[in-house]
Parts: sequence; C-alpha cells; structure tokens
Amino acid sequence: MNRDSSCSRIQWYAASASWLSVRSMIPLIALFCLLAPVAANANPYLAKPGEPPVSIHVATCAVSGGFTHLYTALDNGLFDKYGIKVDHRFISGSGVNLAALAADEIQFLYCAADATIPGLASGIDGKLVGAPLVGLPYVLIGQKEIKRIEDLKGKSIGISRPGDLDDRLMKAMLKRFNLTTEEVKLRPIGGSQSERYTAMVQGIVQAVSVTPPLDARGKKDGFSLIYNLNELGLPFIYSSLHTNPKMLKERPWLVQRFVAAMAESIYFVEKNPDKAKASLGKVLKISETEILQSAYDAYAKLLVNRRMAVPANALADAVEVARDTGTNIRKKPAELFNNAFAENLEKSGFLKEIWGAELR
Repeated sequence: MNRDSSCSRIQWYAASASWLSVRSMIPLIALFCLLAPVAANANPYLAKPGEPPVSIHVATCAVSGGFTHLYTALDNGLFDKYGIKVDHRFISGSGVNLAALAADEIQFLYCAADATIPGLASGIDGKLVGAPLVGLPYVLIGQKEIKRIEDLKGKSIGISRPGDLDDRLMKAMLKRFNLTTEEVKLRPIGGSQSERYTAMVQGIVQAVSVTPPLDARGKKDGFSLIYNLNELGLPFIYSSLHTNPKMLKERPWLVQRFVAAMAESIYFVEKNPDKAKASLGKVLKISETEILQSAYDAYAKLLVNRRMAVPANALADAVEVARDTGTNIRKKPAELFNNAFAENLEKSGFLKEIWGAELR
C-alpha cells in the first residue's frame, strides 16, 4: 500500500461523512498520511525526471563468476535508473586497480576485498563501501593423477602474478600442508581464471585455483578437485565495491546511488536467474546450463550478502592475515571501509521495500 492510495481512500471516506466527523478526523488523516508506507519514496536514490546521467569509470580486477551482480546490472540497465552511465573496463590484478582508483582514473572498483585489503592497509587511498558476497569460493583443481596436495611436489600451480590473491591463497595452503614454494612452484601466468585454466589444459601448469563455474567445467573435463580452500578457515570478504577519497568527499550522493544499484542487483539476480546466467555466460563464454547453474548457486544464493555491509570483524582478521604474511600495515581496519551507504539502504526503507519479509 502506498501513501497516495491510502490517503485517497481516507479522503474519500471523509468527503462522504458529516462536517463534524471530518473536523474530528483531520488530525488523524494528516498523521496517517505522514506515517503510511511510501512505495514511491522508498527508493530515494533514483534519478530525478529529466536529470542528465553521470558518467563514471568502473573496473573489475578479474573475469569472474563472482561479479555476476555487476555484469547483470550492466546488461539490464539497472544503473540507468539511478542516473549513472557506466564505462566498465577489465584491469587485471588488484594492485594495478588500486593504483588506478587512488589516481581517480576509475571511480569504482569491483574486486575481492581480500585481494585489495593488503594494499589498502599498506596506505593506498581507497575504501570499501559495500560487500555483496562474503565467503571463500575458491577450489584447487588439477590434472587427473593429482589427488592430494602432497601429489603436487615437483609440479607447478598457475597463478595470476606474485602478490595477488591467488598467490597468497596458494602460499597459505602450502604452508598448511608443510610444503614450500621450492617443492611446489607457483608459476605466474597472468590473465583471467579462464586463461590460467587453459594453461592447465595445455600442461603448462598442473593445477590452478578457480571459482565457480570453472570448478564445474573442470569436473566435466575430467580434472581432479584437489582441495576446497574454504577449509583453510581464512576470513574472507569476496566481491566488494571500492571507491576513492575524492568520490567520498565530492560526490557522496553518487556513491550512495551506486551502492543502491548494486543492492537492487542482488534482488534482480535472485528473482531473474535466467537473465543472470545469460550475463554470466556471455562474459565467461560458457553456454552449458549445468556449469552456469554452478556459478548461480554459489553467487546468487550461497555467498550473497543482501544488506551489503562490510563485515568489520572479518576485515580486521584479514588485516592481521596480511600482517602475518609480510604486509607493512599503516592503517587501522576501521579506516579501510565505510558502511554508512549500506546502512542508509536499511534506514531509508529501501531494502524493506525491495525484499519485504524476505530480508534477512
């Protein structure tokens, strides 16, 4: 029920009553109209009629199923509603992206927070302003004869580049199993997960870490699932939205709109699985239904964080993990994120209007 229709019904009733009755009802009518749910105003972040769109540059740090919500929002015009014209670009590697963000060459970065937290904590200018996905979706897959981590001795694992997320995850895994990078080589391949997967198919490396849907592709292609990296028990904030100090200072309203658009995309992806899988299939160049379903189940259901808030405790733990692995920490965890924009979604009634009783 929206405020306009509710008030109209009450005003119609008042018009049919006696003047004395109407006089006694006026305060109640006014109060009801103020307090009634406001469907039209529950999304205060939409562009105003006739407002020209604002152009921004948004980068993703990988080609990943974990960015389903951004891909789907772009393909289905969700940002247009908020008066945002997005120029999306892929820039490989978290470090390069953070440098571009700090220089305002890009205004938003969509990347796994655990890939960027070491750089942010070391002093690079940037903040997390939303976390649509929380949890560690990576698995290690390898040639069919490799069944256990120990079978990797004398072999190599493909990574993007030294210092990137997959490099740090592989080192943490090897340490857990008392192996060194002398015994198991970490070979920089660069590129996307798909390119590193191809390197494994070609025998250039014997194993790679991947996220859905490449885990399902690997299983279909006959590769072994060697290890689920979630078993490392690491605090992990996955796909997250970052911005820079200039945006926070000069255009906080635009940051708020972008966060709102991503929050709506979480809803859109859950309610429109075919459209989400179509966007994912286009980016990853995958058409097999069961493989796309693997990604959808992980990112639209298992790891999704509808409220978008960055989990402060997990972030603080991730900073300590970065410290333990040699990062020179110059910032406190609280300086790395700003949850005000995500919290505003709930305060304004935006999330309740979208999800209703489903909000959790």
